[in-house]
Amino acid sequence: MKKVILSILLLAGFPALHAQTLSAKEIIAKADEKTRGLSSQGTMTMTVVRPDWTRTISMKTWSKGREYSLVIITAPAKDKGQVFLKLKTEMWNWVPSIDKTIKIPPSMMLQSWMGSDFTNDDLVKQSSIVVDYSHKLLGKEKVREMECYKIELTPLPDAAVVWGKVIMWVTTGGFDQWMVEYYDEDNVLVNVSNSYDIKRMGDRLIPTRMEMAPQHKKGQKTVMHIDDIRFDIKIDEGFFSQQNMKKIR
Repeated sequence: MKKVILSILLLAGFPALHAQTLSAKEIIAKADEKTRGLSSQGTMTMTVVRPDWTRTISMKTWSKGREYSLVIITAPAKDKGQVFLKLKTEMWNWVPSIDKTIKIPPSMMLQSWMGSDFTNDDLVKQSSIVVDYSHKLLGKEKVREMECYKIELTPLPDAAVVWGKVIMWVTTGGFDQWMVEYYDEDNVLVNVSNSYDIKRMGDRLIPTRMEMAPQHKKGQKTVMHIDDIRFDIKIDEGFFSQQNMKKIR
């Protein structure tokens, strides 16, 4: 009987033991895969908050792996129809009001997207937190009642990334990116993002609200809310094309 009880206890404790042996890179990979999936399709609402005004933008999004992403703006009216496309390491913007496709150069990936506190790189996740950085586990910390792994991400020498350093807090229970600090090349903290409101979306529980706040601009932030999203759906790579930018609705 004692052997049976011991076996049950060992089996029950195995997942926790396994989680403790994960490397920093494996933790980041799990968090990254959870937010990406093999593919995704969703609708989101972004609210840009400034001391004297707010602005809300609605959009539809599609993605496939780390190499393909497409976003179409559905509101407000003056921005409706704009499309942003990422193909591997390149990004384009289709502007219907001028009937023109504009290629966004790497030098502009750190620029504001649609006047928000998110960058062009944030939009398409051009730089991969898994393959473009080295990862160091700094320990565990509690952030807003959630126990988290605290991990430092440092760019690899040849990586085309926009941040000098990233520190990420990933929940130990669900591998959610709960808080992220973004530093420039001079090690100055630029932006902090916090995630909230874990809900079931499709086949998984994920945070559905993320707030990005610049650290040197008082009263300024951008809130991204996931209204709906489905993961691991079938999307052909041909969907992500410059030709489709002009057709998608």
